[in-house]
Amino acid sequence: MVIYKNCSQVELDKIYDAFKVGFSDYVIKIDIPREKFEDRFFDLEGNKLEYSFIALDDEKPVGLMLGGMKEYEGTKTLRCGGMCVHPDYRGKGVSKKLFELHKQVALDNNCKQLFLEVIVGNDRAINFYKKMGYKKVYDLSYYTYEGDIDVDEYMFRALDIRRVTFDLIKTLSKQLIDVHINWQNDFDYMEKVEGLACYGVYARSELIGAICIRPVGSIGNIHFIWVRPSKRHKGIAKSMLKKAVMDLRLNRLNISFPNNASLHGFVEYNGFSKLSISQYEMYLTLI
Repeated sequence: MVIYKNCSQVELDKIYDAFKVGFSDYVIKIDIPREKFEDRFFDLEGNKLEYSFIALDDEKPVGLMLGGMKEYEGTKTLRCGGMCVHPDYRGKGVSKKLFELHKQVALDNNCKQLFLEVIVGNDRAINFYKKMGYKKVYDLSYYTYEGDIDVDEYMFRALDIRRVTFDLIKTLSKQLIDVHINWQNDFDYMEKVEGLACYGVYARSELIGAICIRPVGSIGNIHFIWVRPSKRHKGIAKSMLKKAVMDLRLNRLNISFPNNASLHGFVEYNGFSKLSISQYEMYLTLI
């Protein structure tokens, strides 16, 4: 008989085992060591034990629903940070029960919406979420770039590009209130990213552009890139990338973002390649 417990009532090893077996045949291979699991999913991703649930069959982990809650773009939101079921237990109602527990947490905490990301092509999961009431709102695209960053050298040398603190980057959130930023690039998320390198571009002591990149070896993951609208299309964003690549000794850049015409135009124009993987961002409104 399958029973369901709040994750705060079980050992983390059981949660990890449920995660590992549930995602064992996932579209993308997820192979995260036990020692990094807690830091990644219960710190960086923002999931909390008290908002997460596990399914057990005679103490054997067979299903998991991770949940994280915060004010997301001005709306109190419960995010599904990962739901999975043991292959042998699929189609037996485990997912539905985990979802019902997840939704009840949102209602008990006066959340206004549920939110999740799902891999495009994972039709079984997409159809399940639609059946539960979720609707696709945004497409989340992934791009990569390898090679030299070709910029106007005169302009590059003339620009005042400096390393800046993340506290300074946070002040820009007030200028982005009408821009949708995906969960992994949100300011709350970036603040917890280890080794995040931030740069700003100044003109007469005014900040006109900024970028945040997390270097992982020789790969740079771009979490944030912004140029004041009146200063765009002048090579400033590309110059910031060149500065970061030089300082951090990077040979590849990765970036992901939801529907955003400006970013889409920027990466396409500058030779980024779109990866085959993409995601949907799905929402379920509760009121």
